[in-house]
Amino acid sequence: MSPTSSSDGADRPTILVCDDERHIVRLIQVNLERMGYNVVTAFDGREALEKLETVTPILVMLDIMMPHVDGYEVLRSIRKNPATAKLPVIMLTVQAQEGDDLIGLELGADMYMTKPFNPQDLRRFLEQ
Repeated sequence: MSPTSSSDGADRPTILVCDDERHIVRLIQVNLERMGYNVVTAFDGREALEKLETVTPILVMLDIMMPHVDGYEVLRSIRKNPATAKLPVIMLTVQAQEGDDLIGLELGADMYMTKPFNPQDLRRFLEQ
């Protein structure tokens, strides 16, 4: 998933980041942009699903607890849609109760990260 470099960012791969906490979105956005990615943001699950109709990201990062549509439902929608079914998804959440990660993984998440997270963990995932 390594990005290509471009002075205008036009050919940089896009990552969709969806979290209702704007400071978390900004932190992720800054880190991803430093790594060479274009970042599209959404602040609730409904907005994430709308963005997926017009944007073709290489990865989606989803919070679980969000207004309107939670991250699990967004993940279900991603996996049901043939156009996005194979899209890598990282679930990013403060939930750390036993079994939360299993639910996300059973629904098809590729990785589960608990907030606060280390940006180096994200970098390692993207470099795979």
